Amino acid sequence: MQSPSLARPLARQLADFVLSTRADALPALAIEHAKMSLASTLASASMGYGIESARIIREIGLADGGVPAAGLWFDGGRLPLAGAARINAAASDAAASDDSDMRSIAHIGTIVSSVALAVGEREGASGRDVLAAMVLGYEVAGRLDESLTPGRMQRGFHGSWSTVFGACVTAGLLLRLDAPRLAHAIALAATSASGMAIAADTSCAREYHAGQAASAGIRAALAAQRGFEGELGVLEQPRGLLDALGGQAREDIARDWGESWDIVTDLAIKLMPGAHPFHATAEAAAEAARAGAVRPENVARIVVSAAVQWTNFKGEPHPRNLVDAAHSLPYFVAASIADDGFGWHHMDVASMADPVIATLQDKVEFDPDPPPLPDRFPHRHGGTVTIHMRDGAVHSATCRAPRGSGARGIDWRDVEAKFLRLFPLAGLPAGATGACLEAIANLDRAGSVGALAGLLSRR
Repeated sequence: MQSPSLARPLARQLADFVLSTRADALPALAIEHAKMSLASTLASASMGYGIESARIIREIGLADGGVPAAGLWFDGGRLPLAGAARINAAASDAAASDDSDMRSIAHIGTIVSSVALAVGEREGASGRDVLAAMVLGYEVAGRLDESLTPGRMQRGFHGSWSTVFGACVTAGLLLRLDAPRLAHAIALAATSASGMAIAADTSCAREYHAGQAASAGIRAALAAQRGFEGELGVLEQPRGLLDALGGQAREDIARDWGESWDIVTDLAIKLMPGAHPFHATAEAAAEAARAGAVRPENVARIVVSAAVQWTNFKGEPHPRNLVDAAHSLPYFVAASIADDGFGWHHMDVASMADPVIATLQDKVEFDPDPPPLPDRFPHRHGGTVTIHMRDGAVHSATCRAPRGSGARGIDWRDVEAKFLRLFPLAGLPAGATGACLEAIANLDRAGSVGALAGLLSRR
């Protein structure tokens, strides 16, 4: 156990902890989860590549041009580090299918994955070093965002305010920054990000935020590499980041470094699209319907009692587009009952217009007095769905955490199934799906990430 010195700024404490952690000392499960997160990010980016918002960001970046340092996934183009990471991160986030951190639903995995591949490609980093940088970048972002939960969200700030630290630390490690420079990179990242939660919940701003966080984190690391210095006390000082965003339990940010790893405990791979806070409740709905052999036409009422109710994050029924569908708990529950689970196809407008699902959505109501939360992390907890039938029968099920989450254990077979389902959407040549999946699975033994990067950029 390492105890931080109160005399050192928090940014410097975190930099010292990161640089004191050897890549070969990280637990095997942390490295495996980094590979899973990378596979999930690329699968989601494949689904998001053709979405208009991702296309616009890509076209802007290509028009700007610059030094061809890193590849654009599935495109064949090359751009400077920050530009490439921005475009790749935006594509992953656009499809609402990238993994989340279950404390606050910050999409740390997308950011550390897109930054690690871009910087690792340019620097000729080994696969092990790239994966280790992802683990450590995830750790710093997760520790800071845990302090910011739920104050950040209550104040209206999006998760990009914390994911930028994942980008900064991941890039800083692969750029081989020393402790003073990495501390200044963290300090610069703290004053670089932006993003409002309301915009992310109701529009395509979510993927815009992801691109901004990836780009800003890299730029902070590059500036620090050249000697640019920020305010090292920007995290903890009055009017600093923790004050502004409602930080709690601040002493925990630098406590017990290395005793557990956030990418192991709190990473959750999306095994269905849409907002992660709804996944456990969708599972409960499908389980209740399955156990009762429920026929939709015989349903009278559907009562949801979910932890997410404490956040007022439920969305509206009858979505008409991907953004609406990704944020509609009534749609998740109704579709899960009608179709024995929620799947990738439910982001299609045809499913949104399904009359059976539409009718069930109008029967969803919410528990007026949901059980109190066991802690301040509402998204760590699941939900209960109770289906009341016209004949008086009642079928109920509870799911505490979604499949694919650290709390339940993440199965490589689930990650592979997601990858095999979504990655071909990128339009790469035949055989690329299997080759990329194999390269990711063996990345910790690869001398460089160049081979994987090359596979991703071929058209």
